[in-house]
Amino acid sequence: MRLTAIIEDYLLLWVLLAVGLGIAVPRVAVVTEVSTVILAVMIGSISLTLSVGQFRQIEERTLGIALLGHVTMPFLAFAIARGLGLSPELTVGFVVLGAVTPELVTPVMTELAGGDTALSATALAAIGIGSIAFIPAVVVVLVGGIGVSTVPLVEQLLVAVVGPMLLAVGVRAWRPERVERYDDYYPSVSALMVILVIGGVTATNAAVIRSSGTVLFVVGAGAAALNFLGYGIGWLGSVHRPRDERIAVALSVGMRDFAVAAALVVAAGLPPSASLPAVVFGIVEMTTSAGLARYFAR
Repeated sequence: MRLTAIIEDYLLLWVLLAVGLGIAVPRVAVVTEVSTVILAVMIGSISLTLSVGQFRQIEERTLGIALLGHVTMPFLAFAIARGLGLSPELTVGFVVLGAVTPELVTPVMTELAGGDTALSATALAAIGIGSIAFIPAVVVVLVGGIGVSTVPLVEQLLVAVVGPMLLAVGVRAWRPERVERYDDYYPSVSALMVILVIGGVTATNAAVIRSSGTVLFVVGAGAAALNFLGYGIGWLGSVHRPRDERIAVALSVGMRDFAVAAALVVAAGLPPSASLPAVVFGIVEMTTSAGLARYFAR
C-alpha cells in the first residue's frame, strides 16, 4: 500500500492518535509555535489541486446555496454555545469554528460520496477568499464584547489561508502539466499538516481535557449539534438541485475546517481553551463525514 493511501485512508485513525498523543504528552504543544507555517502548507497543498477551469463549470445558484449555508454556521454556533452556557472563550472558539472554511478534505469526501467534487472545491476556494472579511466581522458582531482583537485574525488569514490559496491556484494555471504530476501527493501533505495541528492544539488543552470531563461532554454535544445542523441545512437548502450537487452542498456546509479554526485561535493569541471546540469537532466530523460518504455512495 502506498504511503499516501495509508495517510488518507486512515486519516481518522491518525487524528485520534494525534489527539491521544496531545493529551498524554503536553509538550507536543510546541508544534503550535509554528502553526502559521503549518497552516500555510496545509492550505497551499490542497489548493494545488484546484484549477481555473473548475471555477467556470459551477452552477452559480447551487454555489450561492452553499455560501448562504456557510453564512448561517457561525450564528448557529453562537446560539449553541450560548444555549449550553459555555464560557466566553469557548463561545469564541465555536464562532470561529462556524465561520471558517469547509474542511480541506471536503472535496475528497465529496468524491467518495459520489457528489460534485468541483462544486465543493470551488465553494472551499470562494469561502477561503471571503473569509478574510467574514471571520473578523462575525467575531465583532457576535463576541466583540469580550475584547477579541480581529487584527491578528486578518493577518493570519492573509498569510496562512488566502495567500497560499491564490498562489497555489496561480501556479497550477501557470504550469499545469508540471503541477498535475504530483496530484496524488497534495492531499496527503495537507492531511499530515492536519494531524500536526490537531495534535498540537490538543496538547495545549490537555489540562482542560483531563480535569473537566463535564465541559468536554458539553462541548462534544455542541460540536455534534453544529455538525449535524450543517449537514441538514446544506441538504434541505439544495432540495431542488441534482443529487450530486446536494451531496456537495451538505458536506461543504456541515464540515468545518477544525484544524484551521484551531490554528487561527492559537496563532491569533486567543486563550488555548478557545481551540477546544475545534479539537472536539474534528473528531466528530471525521467520523460522521466518513459515514455519510459510505451512505451516499451505496
